[in-house]
Amino acid sequence: MTPMKKQIVTGFLLLAGFAVFVSLGVWQLQRLAWKEGVLAEIEARIGADPVPLPEETDPEADRYLPVTVSGTMEEGELHVLVSHVDYGPGFRIISPFVNEDGRKILIDRGFVPDAKKADPHQTGEMTVTGNLHWPDERDSFTPADDPQANYWYARDVDAMSAALDTDPLLVIARTETDPAILPLPVTSEGIRNKHFEYAMTWFLFAATWVGMTGFALWRIRRRPTAQGN
Repeated sequence: MTPMKKQIVTGFLLLAGFAVFVSLGVWQLQRLAWKEGVLAEIEARIGADPVPLPEETDPEADRYLPVTVSGTMEEGELHVLVSHVDYGPGFRIISPFVNEDGRKILIDRGFVPDAKKADPHQTGEMTVTGNLHWPDERDSFTPADDPQANYWYARDVDAMSAALDTDPLLVIARTETDPAILPLPVTSEGIRNKHFEYAMTWFLFAATWVGMTGFALWRIRRRPTAQGN
């Protein structure tokens, strides 16, 4: 291939690669704007005024729905392993709750440190305000639960409701009457949003590509001059 053809091919690769990487970066910025809109909608839904627990619920349509339930907090809690940024390792307390209409559901009451998990917690008549949720926390790396030892490694609503003989409904409490339990209310912080990082990665690839192919083009253009000298 002649030096001129090499320059043409290298120049084409420079422009084509730059266009591809920049377009991918712009696409990720568009995805970022979309995701921020979704998160804003979720935050607004989480903080909305609570309503009574619906008779029929849907895991998608009713995710994060604010509800208020009154009834009886029963004994027989489950302990879900979790770590708190300020208090270290501990457990979420999941308790059975019987609503005034006799419906039995799950309440995620909040966090207790590891050393306090065996302490008795308040039960009896109370009103709980929180959000419906169906967490998706289990993956191929999650250990199997140990119900006999009361060690749970994910909030699997179906498994927990079977263990406590409740409906497969989980309300994550915003507040807690027992001062020994720290509420861990629902937020949008755990929802994945790395589109900005992805966009910056594609733009960095674009800059690197221009630098590499630009240097190659510079060397090709210098080669005939060097040979002539």
